[in-house]
Amino acid sequence: MKTTGFLIFLIIVLTIYISINYYIYIRGYQALPDIRWLKISYSVLFLFLSLSYIIFRALSRLFYSDVTTAFEWIGSLWIGALIYFLLIVVLLDFSRFLNYLFDIYPSIIILNYSKVKLITLLISVSLVCFILMAGYINNLIPYVNRKEITINKNAGMLKRLNIVAISDIHLCNITAQSKLKKLVNEIKRIKPDIVLFAGDLLDEDPGPVIYFNRGEKLKELTAPLGVFAVLGNHEYIGGVEKTSKYIESLNINLLRDTVLKISEAFYLVGTEDRESKFYKGIQRKILSGLTDGLNKSLPVILLDHQPFGLDKNVEAGIDLQISGHTHHGQLWPVNLLINLIYEMGYGYKKKRNTHFFVSSGYGLWGPQVRTANRPEILNIIINFK
Repeated sequence: MKTTGFLIFLIIVLTIYISINYYIYIRGYQALPDIRWLKISYSVLFLFLSLSYIIFRALSRLFYSDVTTAFEWIGSLWIGALIYFLLIVVLLDFSRFLNYLFDIYPSIIILNYSKVKLITLLISVSLVCFILMAGYINNLIPYVNRKEITINKNAGMLKRLNIVAISDIHLCNITAQSKLKKLVNEIKRIKPDIVLFAGDLLDEDPGPVIYFNRGEKLKELTAPLGVFAVLGNHEYIGGVEKTSKYIESLNINLLRDTVLKISEAFYLVGTEDRESKFYKGIQRKILSGLTDGLNKSLPVILLDHQPFGLDKNVEAGIDLQISGHTHHGQLWPVNLLINLIYEMGYGYKKKRNTHFFVSSGYGLWGPQVRTANRPEILNIIINFK
């Protein structure tokens, strides 16, 4: 990534983060009774929570330990909490605005306004804690999304293909090892012919993952036709050389603008992430350039982390595309915005003869909390004709 572009991006992100924290802090401070020690305690606690993720980022550049892990947990959970505190505060301020215009508050609120503010603060904190707890539990309960499709092509001796596809594990230091174990055990139970990772297998800070070897369990994955992966944007953020080397150490074959002919039955195409140029100056190849020389009488399966340019991929002769990246929002109500951003933000779609799958992902970015959907393992069964 160019230094100037990175600095501008960092300044924008920090400005937004600080502004949201300050807005929520002030509203909470105003809701407290005028007790000096209470307001000081609140201010210190709020400052600690809001700085935790920044402290983690700074310390993790120097060393990895239980201390950095604790700051990562606290800081990432606070990022999730901010979304819901912001929603609550905006709704409360909107109700105050309506009351200013139309005098809608009943007298019991007007006469006990200080007490009502404190009760509202306590209820808000309790509600956000409950949401985070429920979202954390939900994150630990993945499900298998099974879909059967037909590709009207001959695949040699292969009549049926059993695919397991996973996207966005975002393996980091706080990824639950029990969840990674569930993933491996579920894939073993399905007994796929091929395993495909659709990008962001690692999060943007691979240091602790590599240091503690958090992905060791993935070495157990095997499939008759192989285990393959493409890179996502987060592998580039974290340093493509380090992340690539680590992924390959897990016995996963990395595809980087690569075309493979699998068992004389179908083609597997894996592209660089579309943001590779922004982060590393690597210009990925045009998809049509990868597929033009292929024997299109055989099925062509594409792994592309981000679900953009669907029509171009249809024109390139792709029969099946598997993507991720969107997380389907991960946190409600972000999921409501996803389909406004992407032509296809989640699920399955068929355009002409091309099948598209966009997974909600198995892992998480930031808070280990999922409130918009459940973690997903795609199991795609292809019947060939």
